[in-house]
Amino acid sequence: MSGTKFFSVQELNPYSNAANQPNPEVAANEHAAVAAALQSAGIEVVKVPEPENCQDGVYTANWGLVHDNTVVLSYLPNMRRAEQPYAEQVLRDLGYEVIKAPYRFSGQGDALPCGNYLFCGSVYRTDPLMHEFLATELGYEVVGLQTVPALDANGQAITNKITGWPDSFFYDIDLALSVLTPNLIAWCPNAFTVESQEKIRALPLDKIEVSGAEATEGFACNLVSTGEIVVMSADAPELKAAIEAKGLKTITPQITELAKGGGYIRCTTLTL
Repeated sequence: MSGTKFFSVQELNPYSNAANQPNPEVAANEHAAVAAALQSAGIEVVKVPEPENCQDGVYTANWGLVHDNTVVLSYLPNMRRAEQPYAEQVLRDLGYEVIKAPYRFSGQGDALPCGNYLFCGSVYRTDPLMHEFLATELGYEVVGLQTVPALDANGQAITNKITGWPDSFFYDIDLALSVLTPNLIAWCPNAFTVESQEKIRALPLDKIEVSGAEATEGFACNLVSTGEIVVMSADAPELKAAIEAKGLKTITPQITELAKGGGYIRCTTLTL
């Protein structure tokens, strides 16, 4: 985890509105509460300084995807490009072998390991060509998925005015799907295209369905799970109850300001 010193909002995704800037003190307190919740769940938190003058440097999930001693570094949107060399140095200093992504790639935000599966987004923040690259470099069985596009008033797909890339309210799939254990996922069916829904339903995994309202308004899927304890949104009571019904415990820090940049609990963490 990094920190919130330079955190501000640019309109990089459909959630963010430059006119709705976060309260710096509250954002810092929320970030500290997430770190404390993770630690109380038994997770070791490695804290690093914020990358200088990077408004989204708090969202470390997008720095890369770590597997064993290797990390595939992200290729981020233009407004976040300055984070890349910083993330590379941080991860090298931590002892990881670094591989640079040859195509656009949103790191752990858009690539979720689940046992030997790797759920990987496409089109919006990750080029579909990354799927084969990740399978080859890291050895996962990649399950390529696409969420539904953001549409304008005429029903046409929106291109983000800052990134120049296609856009979605689920631009990273950690907003639409979460891994709770190697055999249990939570997912929002309405967030995915019909083809991707069929792929997910066909997998031999236990599944919890998340409502569109909790996924978009409560950032329900953007969580961190140890396999026993889940650090998740305080604004997703239906998912919370469903997770606890599976025998897992939950911790629910309250988040408002961190969400203004389109990120949430999982976005602030990079699993090492």
